[in-house]
Amino acid sequence: MAQVHLRNVVKKYGVLEVVHAINLDIADSEFVVLVGPSGCGKSTTLRMVAGLEAISGGEVHIGGRVVNDLPPRERNISMVFQNYALYPHMSVRENLGFSLKISKRSQADIDKAVDEAAEILSLTPLLDRKPGALSGGQRQRVAMGRAIVRHPEVFLFDEPLSNLDAKLRTQMRVEIKKLHQKLKSTIIYVTHDQVEAMTLADRIVIMRDGHIEQIGTPLDVFENPVNTFVATFIGSPPMNLLDGVVKEGQIEFGDGTCLAVPPAYSTYDGQAVTFGVRADNIMPVGHALPRGEHMAEVEMTVDLTEPLGTETLLFTVLAGTEVQAKMLNPRPVRSGERMTFQIMLDKCHLFDADTGATLKK
Repeated sequence: MAQVHLRNVVKKYGVLEVVHAINLDIADSEFVVLVGPSGCGKSTTLRMVAGLEAISGGEVHIGGRVVNDLPPRERNISMVFQNYALYPHMSVRENLGFSLKISKRSQADIDKAVDEAAEILSLTPLLDRKPGALSGGQRQRVAMGRAIVRHPEVFLFDEPLSNLDAKLRTQMRVEIKKLHQKLKSTIIYVTHDQVEAMTLADRIVIMRDGHIEQIGTPLDVFENPVNTFVATFIGSPPMNLLDGVVKEGQIEFGDGTCLAVPPAYSTYDGQAVTFGVRADNIMPVGHALPRGEHMAEVEMTVDLTEPLGTETLLFTVLAGTEVQAKMLNPRPVRSGERMTFQIMLDKCHLFDADTGATLKK
């Protein structure tokens, strides 16, 4: 496998710059996920690594080589696409071995590589079938197998699960994670689905408008978002955000409600802030996690409930802003019911109201 380094990588279409001087270091055998909303530049960045898009500026290094001017076939990478890109008239075996065949590999080498890939991905019983006789998940495994047989230095995945239903996506996430553990491969994976990013990645790269907003482990970006964009993009449901002003160690919201400034944050009197709290950290009394050292209690009226089995999401209003709270060991809750909620202040966040940047010390 290989390290991948992006150095001030830029992509322009005419005068329009869509990727802005990206710098990223990916370690050997690391699983890195590029995540962000549509149009943020993540797929364009992946395609520049693959050689499918020309680089307008900067350098891409793969395995210690600058590959800017190398065609895709000479970069020793394999790419798995969203639409599988299988040949419908070929069997699974022929699809898996096609790239080796056009590379003039011996039939013995092709058969060995195909059998190894089929064994890894549980495709052996399907080798004589055509793609039309396969399920979506099986086709995606064939697409991954076609990448495996080439023994590339780097695997590139471009939203490979977006065409699958929810159950298949969950199954294929497990398959891809197992594949990484077996092959110890370097993987760069693009998705707009933050659940995929959180469950698959060693590190997540969060992108917006062609810029990298934050790089970190899934737990780090979840617990320590650098700004309100990351805070609301990572995590489901998204973080609740409320605007307020700091007064004498308290945050005063528009309706006069006050909460203490979370202990990890530095503020000054009169500062306009955005207070962030996840649904996991605002729960009704009697249906909450154990109390922490820094707590607050508020009364809110429940407008709507969303039962999820072992927990229920409660839609309420705090300080004039709709917030989502979580109820553990749920009971039926009627619309309009007034409840007391606990807020774990040491799990809450503060951001600058103007820039959106975290105010963490």
